[in-house]
Amino acid sequence: MDFFWKVAIDAGIISAALLFATVLRHKLPFLQKFMVPNALTAGFILLPIYNFVLPLIGLGQHRLGDLVYHLLNISFIAMSLRSPTPKAEHRERGSVWGMSTVILSQYAIQALLGLGLAFLFAITIAPQLNLAIGLTLPLGFALGPGQAYAIGKGWEAMGFPGAGSVGLTMAALGYLWACIVGVALVNIGTRKGWLTHRVQTDTNMLTGLISKDKDKPVAMRSTTDFEALDPLSFHTAIVALTYLLSYLLLLGLTYLLSFAGKAGAELANNLWGINFIFSAVTALLVRFVLDKLKLGHYFDDDALSRISGFSIDFMVAAAIAAISLVFVAQYWLPILVISTIGGIVTVYTVPWWSARIFRDHRFERMIMLFGVSTGTLSTGLALLRIVDPEFKTKVSRDYMLASGLTFLLAIPFILSINLPAKASQTGSLVPFWTMIGISAGYLIYCIVSYMLVAREKSFKNPGKLWID
Repeated sequence: MDFFWKVAIDAGIISAALLFATVLRHKLPFLQKFMVPNALTAGFILLPIYNFVLPLIGLGQHRLGDLVYHLLNISFIAMSLRSPTPKAEHRERGSVWGMSTVILSQYAIQALLGLGLAFLFAITIAPQLNLAIGLTLPLGFALGPGQAYAIGKGWEAMGFPGAGSVGLTMAALGYLWACIVGVALVNIGTRKGWLTHRVQTDTNMLTGLISKDKDKPVAMRSTTDFEALDPLSFHTAIVALTYLLSYLLLLGLTYLLSFAGKAGAELANNLWGINFIFSAVTALLVRFVLDKLKLGHYFDDDALSRISGFSIDFMVAAAIAAISLVFVAQYWLPILVISTIGGIVTVYTVPWWSARIFRDHRFERMIMLFGVSTGTLSTGLALLRIVDPEFKTKVSRDYMLASGLTFLLAIPFILSINLPAKASQTGSLVPFWTMIGISAGYLIYCIVSYMLVAREKSFKNPGKLWID
């Protein structure tokens, strides 16, 4: 029987690691104290297994990257298919705009910092270093492992060997900053009285499992009759269909760009590396059509969130397992320096901006923004849960609105992400300095937006990390 088993085997191995990580979180105080996501623990368990053990029996990492790529796109589709926020939700414009400004500022700050450090390496001790390594900082920290891998794989075709693994390594280090330093920030905020209310630790939140004497929360709602079609099948079907449509969209764009010759073909190849943008745009169009046909009420937001959550958990575990330690060893010094300095700057800038730009729930907003600026949405929500266990504040809702605005504003930034790799490929620094200029332009926009929202508090006590 000639069946293809590699995907099923990888899924089974990742599932076993996720379950084992869940047991470890339930038993080990260290993992509970720092709120380490189970997917992150599973990824680090799998990292040496996929690098040293499984290759001995013919099971390598070569398919894990494909899994990460597709799960990233699926997670974007599931979140983008959620219902648009009612107009009444937009009344806190300053908070939404402020959160978007802080998120976007980290893209710009991390890009400028990473590119600057990469340039210093290139003109001193590492003249052969690909300048695109600087952008793995915002890709791994502010965007996430899926984006870091997908775009990094595109760079490999442009002469940056191991770029996907470098991006994943940066993302893994970002997770460590999110968990360890994020929890430390919560403890500091609690001790100094920065929180709006006292933190009450939930045992279930620490262990990651809901005890039998607790009420089980409703994770999703049924919009189809079980006899006709299972609700999960129904929602998975719309996500899968949307993914097919996004594939056809990119296929059509690739065909049209082929008429532009070599430059068009190269652009088309780069677009496949940022498919998550086209997946999200396609999902937004599908949702728009469904709402116009008055069919939107058949789709449950919580069910779509579960599909996105499933995709992110498996993606994170697979992404860390897919890291090639051979390439990490090759680039260890730039990775260590860029991630360390980037982490320190993020620890300072996110609280500094947040303390002055927000009017309500300042610490709660800050801690979530720190989580998403070093990890992903899941780590941001995990940190927020420590200080807002039942999500009673408007922070998570405002972040969802802000992320939508940020996504639209960040499209030019992401479309320009290949410029430093192009600079190293061609030997011309013009694309590199163009990316520096684009990142600086984003930072200028963020500073102006910051001043408009923060007003008189814009530069209050500039030497203090947090102001009362």
